Amino acid sequence: MPRLEEHCWSCSCAPRVETKHSSGANWLASKAEEMMSIITSVLSNAYGSLHDVRTANLIRRGLVLFTVGAFLALVLNLLQIQRHVTLFPEEVMTTLFSSAWWIPPCCGTGAAVVGLLYPCLDSHLGEPHKFKREWASVMRCIAVFVGINHASVKLDFDNNVQLSLTLAALSLGLWWTFDRSRSGFGLGITTAVLATVFTQLLVYNGVYQYTSPDFLYVRSWLPCIFFSGGVTVGNIGRQLAMGGVEKPHMD
Repeated sequence: MPRLEEHCWSCSCAPRVETKHSSGANWLASKAEEMMSIITSVLSNAYGSLHDVRTANLIRRGLVLFTVGAFLALVLNLLQIQRHVTLFPEEVMTTLFSSAWWIPPCCGTGAAVVGLLYPCLDSHLGEPHKFKREWASVMRCIAVFVGINHASVKLDFDNNVQLSLTLAALSLGLWWTFDRSRSGFGLGITTAVLATVFTQLLVYNGVYQYTSPDFLYVRSWLPCIFFSGGVTVGNIGRQLAMGGVEKPHMD
């Protein structure tokens, strides 16, 4: 009899223990699933907000670069028109802004593209640019770039070759003084080539023309201007990518 009672007790208690363990395991599984869903939701929201912040930052940098490029293009183009380096048809010269109105938007777009490419290329190559990373250096670079443009219309040489060699030396000096990176040099050369070809196509189609052309409808010093402009805009883009935080430069 005692053995039979023990057998009955064991048989009746086993299902209850199994049911208790089963319900506890189900509760833990549900809680774990709930926690995973919460963590996934938080991570997705964080990623979405981070993506929105990066997108907004990219748009702001692009707008700043576009504005700087358009302003510099307007000022430097008017300087070349006054010095009769570039000639436009008389029908488009009625007002200040109708003369080559398309140049500031085109140059602004190019400045935005180049300025955004510089920090991306630095990140892709794994070589962050640390040489003279400060706004004071960027402003000096802009001043030198404007000076090179001013020299292109002010300096008088016997021929355009001497002027081109002088501007080429100044442009390389600008790169060496404010950049010294392989990515900056390569992207500056690419900018100079593409911009020169685009300008030659415009001149070839009669949109405007250069006085005394000596290099396929344009001046031979024009690639030097585009090279120095690419380096200058690249430095602005790099500084904007840092968020405006000044850091001690490395010579």
